[in-house]
Parts: sequence; structure tokens; C-alpha cells
Amino acid sequence: MSAEDDPSTGGALRVRRRPARPRAAVLVLHGGRAESRGTARPWQLAALRMHPFLRALEAATGRDDVFLGQVRYRSRGWNGAAAEPLRDTRRALAELRGLVGDVPVVLLGHSLGGRAALRAADADRVRGVVALAPWCPPGEPVAQLRGRDVLVLHGDRDRVTDPAESAAYVVRARAAGARAGMLLVANGDHAMLRHPTRWHRTATAAVGHLLAPETAPCEPFVRALAAAEPPVLRTARRTPSGPAPGPVREPGC
Repeated sequence: MSAEDDPSTGGALRVRRRPARPRAAVLVLHGGRAESRGTARPWQLAALRMHPFLRALEAATGRDDVFLGQVRYRSRGWNGAAAEPLRDTRRALAELRGLVGDVPVVLLGHSLGGRAALRAADADRVRGVVALAPWCPPGEPVAQLRGRDVLVLHGDRDRVTDPAESAAYVVRARAAGARAGMLLVANGDHAMLRHPTRWHRTATAAVGHLLAPETAPCEPFVRALAAAEPPVLRTARRTPSGPAPGPVREPGC
């Protein structure tokens, strides 16, 4: 095991791409477990699930001006009041600021990582959060989201985290002053293995929109912000008279 793979020997920020003059930054947060003191490793499934998102972000964001990094957890679990991934996220944000200065930051997190990203949204320069199948238990705080842009993307067949709890969280976030919305992925699961392209495309477009709202529109994100109930992302069905049309391409995604 190299020192780079050992969270105890390094910082909380893993650099994926560091431009010479970054104008913005994206941090990616993977999932974990409710309770575990085991060491988080980059080869665990929770971390590997975010690799396609990292590749999509590398391709879609400005290679010359957008910093791309990952939060490195010390432990796999949230571990109750310790909220260890949240502490690691705050450490990563502080390290990021030391590297790139006061640039706008977007957080992209899955499951436990979505919870940590939402909790850390009050950090200086965080512009918004894209949360994938986040863990949003009842009573989760929302005051820190005031003035932030938030998109929750949740599969309607998720059996690990509850899309209904995410929807309730978004309602409370709006009441607290966040610009928050939610999209449901039809037939989507927690691991994001069903319809992966839809997850990757929509999340990447939403991050791009948060980085540059004027020049990178994402129509589903805008629609989610305006909708009272979460819009559903679906795949077009095949018709007997023609070829399979493939996934529906939402404007901006």
C-alpha cells in the first residue's frame, strides 16, 4: 500500500486535475456506511462507483481552468454524532482553498457523500451541491443551504436511501432559503447501475450549470427547481415500426 492510498498519511483532498489558473473547482464525494471504523480505501466499491462521474467531469469541464478533486475519508462510516466524512469534507475544502484560493466550488456526492456535501454547503465559496441518492434522514439540518443551489438526483427504486426522504428534504431546504430541486430517475437503483448514462450525463450537466449558469444551461435542473413535485427522467420506449431511439436527450444534458 502506498502512502497515497493511506488516508492516515495524507490530507483529505485527492487532486484529480489541477490547472495552472483555476477559475472554479469541483469536489467529488463517494458513499460509505452508516457505521464503520474501517479505513476507507480507493478500491472499495463506494469509491469506484464515482469513477465514471470523474471521467465525465474531466471530459465536460474546462481542462485549463476547472480544478477537479476528491474527498478522501479516513473512515468508511458516518458514525453517528462523529460525522467523520463531514469533518473530512471540511478539511478537504480548507486544503482546496490553500491550493487554488477563493474560487467557486461545486460539490458532487453520492449517498453518504451526498449527506456530507449537503452538510458542508455552508463553507465559503461553495456555490451548490449535486447530491446523488443522498442519505437524508428525518431531521437532517437544512439551514446551511440558504442561498445555495441544490439538485438531488434519486432513483425511484432505491432500497438503500429513501427517495421520499430526499423529496421531503428538498421541501425543507426550499423553506430555508435554498434554490433546491429534485429529479427522479425512472427505474433507478442506489448503485446507479441501471441507466448509468442518464445518471452521468445529468449529474455532469448539472455541475456544469452550477459552474457557469449563463453559458451551460441544464433544462432538467431548471425544471426541477420550479416543480412542486420531482420531475421523472425516463428513457424513450421502442416502437414496433422503428429502431430503438436510445435515451431521451434532455436539453442541456
